[in-house]
Amino acid sequence: MTDPIADYLTRLRNAITANHRVVEIPASNLKKDITKILFEKGYILNYKFVEDGPQGTIKIALKYDKVNKVNAIKKLIRVSSPGLRKYAGYKDMPRVINGLGIAVVSTSRGVMTNKEATDHKIGGEVLCYIY
Repeated sequence: MTDPIADYLTRLRNAITANHRVVEIPASNLKKDITKILFEKGYILNYKFVEDGPQGTIKIALKYDKVNKVNAIKKLIRVSSPGLRKYAGYKDMPRVINGLGIAVVSTSRGVMTNKEATDHKIGGEVLCYIY
């Protein structure tokens, strides 16, 4: 696997399309940080890190609307890839749907949203858009 973040987003996207309640994803520190951001921003219901084997897994409970059965995540878009990295300074940080969505940014101070990176006045690699 050459792009673990794209695999993470694809597993989430496929679970949402199939209306699954829980999805299991192989763990890494970067994936754990992205999962924490998704939980803090209200895109997923809950998560659990399971330490089994050398790598471990992440169990993510997806969040659905009770009435319409619509998922909280509408789109997951991978921006920076191993073949073409996308970087942004804090002055030109992308806004996703005019501030309604989030961009996950990998900075020198860790993984954070575009709004947090702008507040701290640091730039970094734009990993993905979520809305």
